[in-house]
Amino acid sequence: QVQLVESGGGLVQPGGSLRLSCAASGFTLQSYSIGWFRQAPGKEREWVSCISSRSTYYADSVKGRFAISRGNAKNTVYLQMNNLKPEDTAVYYCAMLGGSYYSRDASSYTYWGQGTQVTVSS
Repeated sequence: QVQLVESGGGLVQPGGSLRLSCAASGFTLQSYSIGWFRQAPGKEREWVSCISSRSTYYADSVKGRFAISRGNAKNTVYLQMNNLKPEDTAVYYCAMLGGSYYSRDASSYTYWGQGTQVTVSS
């Protein structure tokens, strides 16, 4: 049974950092691409980042501040978020693609976690 569980969210001041984790079970994480999305209140779900078998990809809004990586030994994907801004406030979700390719389209993702809340506020 495929399962994705996010953790690491919380309240942080502007300019601070958080590291989100996406723990995978039921499949070999290295064989699939993982994406991060976020959804702020009253807004549509937004693609943030993706890690495929070949590369990493970022939305323009987070490029240079966020970094996605694999912790292969722990079947986990991380999203390191630095220099956080109030507009980064959202529920963050990780999701699995059906292969090792790259996509920004949420409909391409097969499995989703339950999300973790990130709040950036002073």
